[in-house]
Amino acid sequence: MPLSIFGFRALWSPYFILFIVLLTVGYFYLTVKQRHKFKDSEPLKKSQAILFVLSMVLLYATKGSPIDLLAHIMFTFHMVQMAFLYLVIPPIFIASIPNWVWEKIIDLPFIRKVFKFFTKPLIALVLFNGLFSVYHIPIIMDAVKMNILLHAVYTIILFIFAIFLWWPLINKLPGHHQLHGLKKIGYIIGDGVLLTPACGLIIFAPVAMYATYTDGEMWLKAMALCVPGSTLSGLSISGPELFTNMPAREDQQLGGVLMKIIQEIVLGYMLIRIFFEWFKKEQEDAEKINEAVLGQNGPHPIE
Repeated sequence: MPLSIFGFRALWSPYFILFIVLLTVGYFYLTVKQRHKFKDSEPLKKSQAILFVLSMVLLYATKGSPIDLLAHIMFTFHMVQMAFLYLVIPPIFIASIPNWVWEKIIDLPFIRKVFKFFTKPLIALVLFNGLFSVYHIPIIMDAVKMNILLHAVYTIILFIFAIFLWWPLINKLPGHHQLHGLKKIGYIIGDGVLLTPACGLIIFAPVAMYATYTDGEMWLKAMALCVPGSTLSGLSISGPELFTNMPAREDQQLGGVLMKIIQEIVLGYMLIRIFFEWFKKEQEDAEKINEAVLGQNGPHPIE
C-alpha cells in the first residue's frame, strides 16, 4: 500500500514544520538582532548559521518527514532515524550555537550544576550508551512506542544526553570539559565499543524481537503516535507487511547493521578531523621552536 493513505499530516508533520521555523527564526533573532543586548557577545559567523540551518533541516527530515512514518513501519528506518537524531545532528547543533549563547544558557543556576556533572566524559559516555541500549530492550521499546508521552519524554532525554555525549569533543568554552589528543581518540573508540553490544543483540537475534513491528494490534497502537486517530480508524490495515516485503527478522538485522555503519562513518570522520587538528598543531609548534632558535642564534648588532 502507498504511504499516502495516512494523509498529509502524518507524512509531513505540519506542526513540526512550524516548530522548526519558529526555532530558526528565534535563533537568528537572538544571535543577530538582539546580540547587542548581551555582554561579551560576538557576531554570528557564517559557518555557524549554515550549521544551524543544516541541523534544523536534518531534524525535520528525521522527525517530520515521511522517514518518521516509515520508522514506525520498518525497523530499518527506525535505526536510521536514531543514528541521525543522536549521532549526526547533536555535534552539528553544538557547533552552530555561538559560545556566548552557550555561556548564557549554562550559567543559569540549575543548568550549571547539571551540565557540569553530565558532561564529564566518562559519565556522558556511559549514560548515553546505557540509555540507548536500555531503550532497545524489547519490552521497554514496545512499551515506549505505544505511549505518546513516554515516547516524547524518552526521545527528548536521549537527545539531551546525546548533547552531553558530544560536548567534550565539540565545545570550545574555557573552563568546560574538553578532551585533547589521545583522550579524544580514546573517547571515540569507547563510544564505538559501548554501542556494539546493543547493535550486536539486534543483528544476531535469532528472531524478530519487537512486537510493535510484528504484532498487528501492537503495531497499530504504535502507529497512533504519528498518524491521527481519525485517519487510522478509517483504514483497513493489519500490519507492516502491507507496506514491505522484507521479513521482520531481516528488517531488524538491516537496521542494526545500518546503525553501526552510520556510527562508524561519523566516528571515523571525527578521528580524521582530530588527526588533522593534531598535525596542524604540531606544525605550528615546530615553527615556533624554529623561530625561537633562529632568534637566539641569529646575528647580533656590533657594539
